[in-house]
Amino acid sequence: MSATAAAVRKPSAERPEWDTNQSVRHASIIAGVGILLMSALSAFGIFVALEGLVTQGDAARTATDIRASEGLFRFGIVSLFLIVALDVVVAWALFRVFSPVSTGISMLAALFRLVYAGIFMIAIGQLVGVLRLLGNDEYLTVFNPDQLHAHALLRIETFTDLWDAGLVLFGLHLLVIGYLAYRSDYMPKLLGVLLGIAGFGYVFDSFGAALFQGLSFEIASFTFIGEFLLALWLVIRGRRITLSESSITQT
Repeated sequence: MSATAAAVRKPSAERPEWDTNQSVRHASIIAGVGILLMSALSAFGIFVALEGLVTQGDAARTATDIRASEGLFRFGIVSLFLIVALDVVVAWALFRVFSPVSTGISMLAALFRLVYAGIFMIAIGQLVGVLRLLGNDEYLTVFNPDQLHAHALLRIETFTDLWDAGLVLFGLHLLVIGYLAYRSDYMPKLLGVLLGIAGFGYVFDSFGAALFQGLSFEIASFTFIGEFLLALWLVIRGRRITLSESSITQT
């Protein structure tokens, strides 16, 4: 075989390895950017548009504030729907990133996140119902204003309850992702440990809310750092991921 022919054939032989690395690198960046976007949307939708307008235990004030800032409340709901869409994208991207470690376990992690996204979307529907209750005067023929306000606040609380239930699955998703990160040969093992802690935090808070009435302390407020560090690592270092030969063979 001539040197020229060998040079032509060599890239072809290496192409599967190159394609696999590139695919994982692209998925890594998509997942990292998606998680960071969700963090920004969540900060606006939950802390500004929802918690900023809702006064727990005061249905009348909550209704007044939502009516006065209806546009903000609507944009908050839209941001939450965008989070659901991004969850689907991130679930796929993380599956691709971790499938070289274990395709089956990566699929399980993706399913946990997808089911969580479905529950979260149902929960957001409760907030849409709040707008319908407070924006339609026909309901006043059935309920008096106090009853209407109480129903609206109840829907907001139902949103929170459904979301808390869904976060059990999200926590399990992070636990599985943490296990995959720890097992991989291209991510820091410490990152896998932090992801596992973050997942445990969400599961603990969800069960705590169900077991202990009025529990306000949430450890996920501190343990979420693992998820944030994963996003940064995927964006900054993910573009340089290089899989081992055995990983590419399994893929």
